Amino acid sequence: MAKKSILNKKSLDFLETYLNNAAPTGYEWTGQKLWMDYLKPYVDEFITDTYGTAVGVINPDAPYKVVIEGHADEISWYVNYISDNGLIYVVRNGGSDHQIAPSKLVNIHTKKGIVKGVFGWPAIHTRDKSKEETPKVENITIDVGAKDKEEVEKMGVHVGCVITYPDEFHILNGDKFVCRALDNRMGGFMIAEVARLLKENKKELPFGLYITNSVQEEIGLRGAEMITQTIKPNVAIVTDVTHDTTTPMIDRKKEGHLELGLGPVIAYAPAVQQKLRDLITDTAEENKIPFQRSALSRATGTDTDAFAYSNGGVASALISLPLRYMHTTVEMVHREDVEHVIKLIYESLLNIKAGETFSYFK
Repeated sequence: MAKKSILNKKSLDFLETYLNNAAPTGYEWTGQKLWMDYLKPYVDEFITDTYGTAVGVINPDAPYKVVIEGHADEISWYVNYISDNGLIYVVRNGGSDHQIAPSKLVNIHTKKGIVKGVFGWPAIHTRDKSKEETPKVENITIDVGAKDKEEVEKMGVHVGCVITYPDEFHILNGDKFVCRALDNRMGGFMIAEVARLLKENKKELPFGLYITNSVQEEIGLRGAEMITQTIKPNVAIVTDVTHDTTTPMIDRKKEGHLELGLGPVIAYAPAVQQKLRDLITDTAEENKIPFQRSALSRATGTDTDAFAYSNGGVASALISLPLRYMHTTVEMVHREDVEHVIKLIYESLLNIKAGETFSYFK
């Protein structure tokens, strides 16, 4: 008999809408509103903060607090300089990849609305083959079809306007989700699905659950740093994406072997509290959820670090979703991995006891 899918049509419709909406770092609020609207039937209340982090809370009066967290922001660009002949030079907002920019369509967000443009690149016929230039932040430019700087400015474009790619969600071969901003809009989606399953399955938790969609991860974990001081959790389970290392030009001796379709990736790192991690791996084994392991030197590079080292130390763990082509417009994940991450977080929550300190010194 075929295995019943965790995701339903309503879930997938929300995922497509959520991904197709632009929510660059520092400008996450439209995506957060979509996320909160979807989450509303499954939580008791919301917490929001000044910079846009959104938290759905179940059992808000419980003294023991558990966070499940993803981040809401996507990488983008800023308008940095407009030349006299109307070409726009950019700087990064997050880790945007300059090498994929040439020939991409872009949306420039202005007070007058979206202005369309293209990242241009000289034709192959005109380039000097003896000193072939590669794309760099310094030499890629956006063309909005204007004849000069004045015409660009009349469109509402100015230094500081944020720029995103318009690429939208689609499915390859029936089970591969492809879009820009899967990093880490998938995290926000998966934790919302955990809340949905808890509600639909009528599960009563012995603690407060804080479903947290943080902002500004891509420029240094800033949203998580702020919201952990507000929540002051006892436990944090963070979900983000990690690299599928089976594609060309990736050194598996350096990056490890991680692969789409083989399940969630459980992190081993100093910021990951070992007893909490063991609870998660034991949960995976008990529920026959496939999983992979990843060893991370020093920092995880995710919001796990912000939670772990806050408030005198918070027991934290990281469950990652394997992803191909990170920080491009064709990021790719496997539907089964998405469902297994959701199930692993859900089942792990059911194994956490209120008051658990995860202390090594009992």
